[in-house]
Amino acid sequence: MTSDAESRDGTPRPAPERLRRRAEFLAAAGSGLARHAPAFKLQMTARPDEDGPPRFGLTVTKKVANAVGRNRIRRRLREALRLSGLLAAKPGRDYVFVARRAALHAPFDALQTQMTDSLRRLGAVAAKPPTTTKNRPKKP
Repeated sequence: MTSDAESRDGTPRPAPERLRRRAEFLAAAGSGLARHAPAFKLQMTARPDEDGPPRFGLTVTKKVANAVGRNRIRRRLREALRLSGLLAAKPGRDYVFVARRAALHAPFDALQTQMTDSLRRLGAVAAKPPTTTKNRPKKP
């Protein structure tokens, strides 16, 4: 029997790569590609290095819960990502999970399912730069 920290073949599961700078979080928010789930909003952007590993960021605002609740939400989202979400993530993409209050009390299995489904749905969408009024084609 394998532990939670090991995959089925016995090798340890790697910790997901993290977003560290504010600009990386803002790039994911500004891309316009997002999916909503009851426990979080997932934002995604493509990076120039398409072969690099997927990177992840977590955002839990003060509106969601007090400090203890925010830390618990972060721990739950990180563990759900480590256990199931990495498989559905595409390489060369940055993902940001913006937590909602429901992430605090949602069953852990439901949290994992929401995460996997959201990552798959966003992975199916081609990452394109956001369209602005300047580069939008004119109507005839």
